[in-house]
Amino acid sequence: MDNQATQAAATDGAPSTDGAAVVSGGMSVSRPMAFRFGDPEPVLDGSGWLWTGESSWNGRWYEPPLPMAALARTLNMSAHHRSAIIYKRNQLSRHFIPSRWLSRREFEKLVLNYLLLGNGYLERRDNLGGRPLALLNVPAVNARVGRDGVYWWTSDWTTATDFRPGYVWQILEDDAAQEIYGVPEWLSALQAGLLGESATLFRRRYYINGSHAGYILYISEEKFDQTDSNQLEEAVAASKGPGNFRNLYLHIPGGKEKGVQVIQVGEAAAKDDFLNVKSVARDEMLAAHRVPPILLGHVPQNAGGLGDPAKAADVFHMAEIEPLMRRLESVNDWIGLPAIAFAPYERIAASVPGA
Repeated sequence: MDNQATQAAATDGAPSTDGAAVVSGGMSVSRPMAFRFGDPEPVLDGSGWLWTGESSWNGRWYEPPLPMAALARTLNMSAHHRSAIIYKRNQLSRHFIPSRWLSRREFEKLVLNYLLLGNGYLERRDNLGGRPLALLNVPAVNARVGRDGVYWWTSDWTTATDFRPGYVWQILEDDAAQEIYGVPEWLSALQAGLLGESATLFRRRYYINGSHAGYILYISEEKFDQTDSNQLEEAVAASKGPGNFRNLYLHIPGGKEKGVQVIQVGEAAAKDDFLNVKSVARDEMLAAHRVPPILLGHVPQNAGGLGDPAKAADVFHMAEIEPLMRRLESVNDWIGLPAIAFAPYERIAASVPGA
């Protein structure tokens, strides 16, 4: 805009881009402004890193619909999330019978990848005679699916190694959007887990910083000059951090009522929903994993308790562990050998007197 246009706008009192009205004479009058934060993004919005659409082809392999490295970091986002996955892995490892082709250690790695990332891979290693010698776990974070039975191992865009065609076996959790990669079955509770993590981090900042969501210190006294303001700013800054919760003394001779006001931002101190947020996040995570709370060391919130742990373990084994066993045994059909076998389950409730 040229100078003439600027002067014309100033004469008409048109609003400027900084939210102030420009009037004749070069003076500006402050105007109130209102704005809003961004709206929540729904699952069906199609944006963000959680979109599970078609896996794109980059010339060598198909890209996963979800970032595997990000999913791997979610293992520690919630105590209930990690406990549920480790409990399932331990139960499968407890009944697993090691074979000459697959050790217990490699089996546990396979199960952890499958339960956490929705994908598990085993590489076949042959002996000099061309017969299967061992099955080794391939980390799902680095594994990529190619075409014509070719799988890739990659750590970044510059390093990639292809496996011999037909020598990698994949187990995946089915996804309705594509059939190349699996997605974890607990994905629907991911937002709840991240919400619980955010609530915990917010709470930690509260204790470390010494204040909750902050406040506005409003002073309208005429006798409170810039020197006094600078001294008060230093005193407030020194009251936070380690050794916080200190008292401040402020004296303004001849001051008036409400000349100094402390305004809480959003009244966060009175509306802290930390416990409610954590409870909701916990319940959604347990529902996604379908693990009885009593098997995860959860503390009951009522006098009735959480039920009989022996009966809960028996039902959970039949409903969740045995289907996982049948899926994992499909590697035997691929390799043509009994690489994976499980010991029969003995009911705990039947062996407990009075159960």
